[in-house]
Amino acid sequence: MIQWFIRIVIYDICISTIAEVLGVSRFVALFIFLGILLALGGVGYVLRNKMSSQADDL
Repeated sequence: MIQWFIRIVIYDICISTIAEVLGVSRFVALFIFLGILLALGGVGYVLRNKMSSQADDL
């Protein structure tokens, strides 16, 4: 439960920072934040698949 609250606070800080820096509403900042998370997840997925296929070649 405590971890959940900590995550919410961290996400809120990130979204608030994006909103202030870019000068957009919190709703738009939320979608920007979700897009960043999606992009990082995609890059991690591709890198993991690339590294696992290189391990198979050894």
